[in-house]
Amino acid sequence: MFGWSIATAVSAVAIFSGATWRTPWNQVVEAFTISLIFTVCILPLAAFTMPRLAPAIGCRFKFPLDWAILIAVMVVLALAGSSIAIGVLRAAGYIRPGHVWEWFAGSLRTSIIMTLIFGVSISAIEAMRARLDEAAMALWAKEREETEARRLAAEAQLAALENRVQPHFLFNTLNSIAALVHEDPSRAERMTTQLASLLRSSLDQQGSPLVALVEELQIVRNYLEIERVRCGDRLQYTIDVDEKLNSMRLPRFAVQTLVENSVKYGVSPRREGGSIAIRAAAHQDRLELEVRDDGPGFDPTVLREGHGLELLRARLSMLFGDAASLRVTSAPGATRATLNVPVTIGA
Repeated sequence: MFGWSIATAVSAVAIFSGATWRTPWNQVVEAFTISLIFTVCILPLAAFTMPRLAPAIGCRFKFPLDWAILIAVMVVLALAGSSIAIGVLRAAGYIRPGHVWEWFAGSLRTSIIMTLIFGVSISAIEAMRARLDEAAMALWAKEREETEARRLAAEAQLAALENRVQPHFLFNTLNSIAALVHEDPSRAERMTTQLASLLRSSLDQQGSPLVALVEELQIVRNYLEIERVRCGDRLQYTIDVDEKLNSMRLPRFAVQTLVENSVKYGVSPRREGGSIAIRAAAHQDRLELEVRDDGPGFDPTVLREGHGLELLRARLSMLFGDAASLRVTSAPGATRATLNVPVTIGA
């Protein structure tokens, strides 16, 4: 503020006093002192008022009305500051009683111009700073969302990995492979490859949060084929997806999460097993994927923290906001999970 005051006082002397290099120094110093008094009385008013008033006016009024109002406010501040400065000079005895209005009229042009220059500068700086703050806040929010998305993706990968490496799953799968080695070596080899592919996909920490539908369905097939070896004819499944949708992208492990949920609640609890149907369709700019089973059902409104479906919902929100959804309806004999995401095509 002190620097602005000195710079403004020097500018006022140079522009309005008519001083040159031939002007006596005592007159220059006198003109500078008077200008500094006016500046010190006006600038604090503008510095205090404009940063607080400019954003409010900018929000309520559009250009050029907002600047017209700001300029009117600056003129009022110039009048008020000039009155204070003249009062100081009058109290100091520099201005004689009969010359107050003469001084006021003479200083008015200089005060208004310098106030406008200073006020416009402050308003422009504050506007740029406000935009910079908004950009910084938006960047911070985006970084926070990306960090949260990575955390949720890591949790989903961990949950998927935990489902793969559960002792009963691994032991049953390995026992099934061991039994097939003598009975059906080619099938045992295929099952070993499927298990390796399943574990590899779960351990992939470098992949994108979005994967092509064809890749996700391959993981799902590997998983279901392993479960079919263990469950036999108790598990039946169908996948009805047009090849035209293969390149469309969706969150990694999204379909896998829904299928595992169906195996857990729709097939495993029943002695006679159950069936799972997977279908996908594109509607304009939306990809809709449905996983349906005919099991006994469960209550989708009561899910423990960290449940796969809850993790999937959180990931959808982080990746797509309100543009994606997951709807789950469940009743005995008919449980349906419908995933709806914007169409995204892989490179």
